[in-house]
Amino acid sequence: MENQKLENLLNLAMDATEEEREKSQILEVGYNPIDREWDLIIKYSGNLEEVREIAVRVTELLNEYAIITIRESLIDRLSALPQVEYVEKPKRLYFQVVNGRRVSCIDSVQGTRFRLYGQGTLVAVIDSGIDYTLPDFRHADGSTRIRYLWDQSAPGELPGVEYSAEQINEALQAQNPLLRRELVPSVDTSGHGTAVAGIAAGNGRGSLGESQEGMQRFGINAGVAPESELIVVKLGTPRQEGFPRTTELMLGVDYAVRKAIELEMPMAINISFGNSYGAHNGQSLLERYLDSVAGLGRISICVGAGNEGRGAGHTSGVLRSGEEKEIELAVQERETGLNVQVWKAYTDDMKISLINPSGVRVGPFQEILGAQRFTIGQTEILLYYGKPSPYSTRQEIFIDFLPRETYVAPGIWRIVLNAGNVVSGRYDMWLPGISALNQGSGFAYPSPEVTITIPSTASRVITVGAYDALTLTYADFSGRGPKVEPEFWEIVKPDIAAPGVKVTSVAAGGGYAEYTGTSFATPFVTGAAALLMEWGERVIILLFITYFS
Repeated sequence: MENQKLENLLNLAMDATEEEREKSQILEVGYNPIDREWDLIIKYSGNLEEVREIAVRVTELLNEYAIITIRESLIDRLSALPQVEYVEKPKRLYFQVVNGRRVSCIDSVQGTRFRLYGQGTLVAVIDSGIDYTLPDFRHADGSTRIRYLWDQSAPGELPGVEYSAEQINEALQAQNPLLRRELVPSVDTSGHGTAVAGIAAGNGRGSLGESQEGMQRFGINAGVAPESELIVVKLGTPRQEGFPRTTELMLGVDYAVRKAIELEMPMAINISFGNSYGAHNGQSLLERYLDSVAGLGRISICVGAGNEGRGAGHTSGVLRSGEEKEIELAVQERETGLNVQVWKAYTDDMKISLINPSGVRVGPFQEILGAQRFTIGQTEILLYYGKPSPYSTRQEIFIDFLPRETYVAPGIWRIVLNAGNVVSGRYDMWLPGISALNQGSGFAYPSPEVTITIPSTASRVITVGAYDALTLTYADFSGRGPKVEPEFWEIVKPDIAAPGVKVTSVAAGGGYAEYTGTSFATPFVTGAAALLMEWGERVIILLFITYFS
């Protein structure tokens, strides 16, 4: 009997062999084969006392969510606890100024009328870290604008290490670069987080000449909220998986929100990561957690829509009862593995078969809960029929293509759908993100709709698409809606678009560079949210003074 409290992917991962997990792109994420332990996300009610008794480690998050590490043999016992509502495994996350400021109307609110620069607000950048030594993140006196920097990748007890503004200032005062890095060794190796922070809140002081430093507050390459203070989380990449996971992201958001509450300051959070696994309906634990945090007040969460718009990672359609449909999937040479998620209404009767590039057919597959295995030539098929979760009535059929030796069989695979008695008839299929596949692998007839990545599908976050600030046209790579579907209503996504093509921002190590992607459109909106909160705080103070005067 498949465990009803565990998500489909976790059930399949626990049923898979060690070899299947190693070959899969997604099943092994969150698993430590040496200790046979899982990092998991749980939604609970009440308290965590009984969970702590069986878990190796428990990190309690806001609003009755938690990240835990637990031995695989104890997961069934975990799910049997009445206070545990649902359990998910982590998934990998993937990455997603002057002219941009003008067309985004930022310049107009920083003129003499409003003078909004982010004073009294926090901007949280949850990303690859920050080059804290750069002048763009320092005051005119050289002190840091970073209130806290949490480096999840550093060894420590949190996990990771927290650095306060005082510690960063001590490092900045060190004349010896080696001593500086010894005091605060956090480094943004990719430069992604530094560029994002520069757009959202950099002051551009690195673009001031020596003759200008004492005369001007901001440089020409200043970001949107150049006087806000910063909370920075450098996401960890555990077990050499290359990218952070949803668990690290949730921990980072929780950390930032707790700091904002402690400092009693409004905060805008920037998330420029995402992935394609899920129903895209806002109902995973990560999406629901962000929605719950966004409802706390004085917290704004801005998430990039992803760069899957012109990829071939999504297709969809509607079948009538008795209709057959073949979906062609191109697999390029040297593809070490890929997977397809098929999502449909649980009440629809829809048979699935597979035809490999040589014309060999398997199926229709039995519609039974649990894992099924098939071998076609040099490729093993690991198939899982899922069930609705407590938060969604959609059903997932997960198809994992695993190489028997080194690579999945290249060529055109066909996924055959045969509709029996259907009510909705709607189906959606997603592949992993384009950065996880070889160029050319994808659906032969893709649909650009519903290519926004998760967690930008959460209903209460601000989902940010990208446009070209020079041509004022929507960027073709930017993820698209049209909507996500919470339980009782539909929400159009993305919520807003911002400049995301050839955006100038500060580079780690110094200087400035151009960046493209929704990763760099999102901080425009994050910074703008900080300006709006600054304005709101002023209005509240003015009303208070007027009322009591």
